[in-house]
Amino acid sequence: MNFANKISTFRILSVPFFVGSLMYYSPEREILRFVALAIFIVGVISDAVDGYIARRSKQVSKAGLILDPLGDKLLLMSAFICLHLIAKFPVRFPLWVTLTVVSRDFIILLGVTVVYMVKGTINVLPTRWGKLTTTFQMSAVIALLIKLPAAPLFWWPAVFFTVISGIDYIMRGFKVLYAVDNHRHNR
Repeated sequence: MNFANKISTFRILSVPFFVGSLMYYSPEREILRFVALAIFIVGVISDAVDGYIARRSKQVSKAGLILDPLGDKLLLMSAFICLHLIAKFPVRFPLWVTLTVVSRDFIILLGVTVVYMVKGTINVLPTRWGKLTTTFQMSAVIALLIKLPAAPLFWWPAVFFTVISGIDYIMRGFKVLYAVDNHRHNR
């Protein structure tokens, strides 16, 4: 396990602490919102750092190609779900925003599973749309956690890029799924 993978693993292991901080939050325990914010920001920074380290030191690995996006998805999906469900939170994500984010990630995970079962391999590389989506989703979560009055304005670009990247990943998935396997075709 290289250093970048250890950072991704740390991000995955931080998710229960992030969720716990939000689940036990109340206006009387405002410190827990700051704990959740700190954990989330460390997660955001670790996402940038592990990608940079992996590319810079050429430590891109199969484990990293799974751990990094898994860490992102777990952190973001738990953030959107918790920040929708927690009634004591001052501003919450509307159901449609949360469903859009969670549905896209569920469809991507389902698609990756199907491609792996059919092709026996997966090659999940982030796209420009996926990176924009992650950036805007992270911004929307941070805006909510810091109680930014304009937080709802961050939902719209997050949802827009979530839908665009979801469509892009579905189209890429179908291309991979239905591509002719040259090795088998040449036999």
